[in-house]
Amino acid sequence: MSIVVTGATGQLGRHVLEALLERGVPAGEIVAAGRSVEKLADFAARGVQVKAMDYADAGSVAAALKGAKRVLLISGSEVGQRVDQHRTVIEAARAEGVELLAYTSIANADTTAMLLANEHKATEALLRESGVPFVLLRNGWYLENYTQQLPGILAQGAVAGSAGDGKVSGASRADYAHAAAAVLVADDQAGKVYELGGDDAFSMADLASEISAATGKSISYNDLPAGEYAGLLASVGVPEAFAEILADSDLGIARGDLLVSTGDLRRLIGRPTTSLGQAVRAAAAAA
Repeated sequence: MSIVVTGATGQLGRHVLEALLERGVPAGEIVAAGRSVEKLADFAARGVQVKAMDYADAGSVAAALKGAKRVLLISGSEVGQRVDQHRTVIEAARAEGVELLAYTSIANADTTAMLLANEHKATEALLRESGVPFVLLRNGWYLENYTQQLPGILAQGAVAGSAGDGKVSGASRADYAHAAAAVLVADDQAGKVYELGGDDAFSMADLASEISAATGKSISYNDLPAGEYAGLLASVGVPEAFAEILADSDLGIARGDLLVSTGDLRRLIGRPTTSLGQAVRAAAAAA
């Protein structure tokens, strides 16, 4: 079987490649497709097929999927362009006659009102209309969304946001990647929907507490009105439109939109998910 991982040059994609190899998939049966193929030299050296592919270039997408049996469509990173980009991959998968296309969607895509979910909802609709056998990997938040902010949080002495007391079921990128790999190598996956999230939900106050414990520095949670939080993000270089989407996502957390209690992620990876405390302690040690 040939398994194609799109967006393989990104952080999630690299984790998926590693997870597939750990599961014993022969390197020669894995295709790593992405724009910056030089970033995949280490996998190429291990025998993984590397193909240049740009979501916006239908020809490169068709070439990358040539001979594919199973495809992991990792959602694009360019908000506002993703539906058209995903459509290109879905159409290429249909033309190639792939037996399964797995898509990394967002947690609770069918019920959330978060702006960030709109393109995921549209992509799920495309998949349903396409005739391509598909499985939905509705990923929750990455713990790295928060741990990568550690230097700034420590500099400010506070976690800022608009999530109130809401909780999020976060897990590590590696956790989600291992779940994707498990689905890609399993049988009878077409039509399944996995709601994926960490075992233990946490609030932003919990995040502040974990950072305090890991660093010995007193960190608080500063809850802001969404407009003020968006302005703060914009002031540190986040594009204004995306800052508004991030602030809206925090409002979604406040509503419970990113709570996941299915246990799907734990079952797929066969172990407990990475905890917030583990992730924060690792980030603090590496800082």
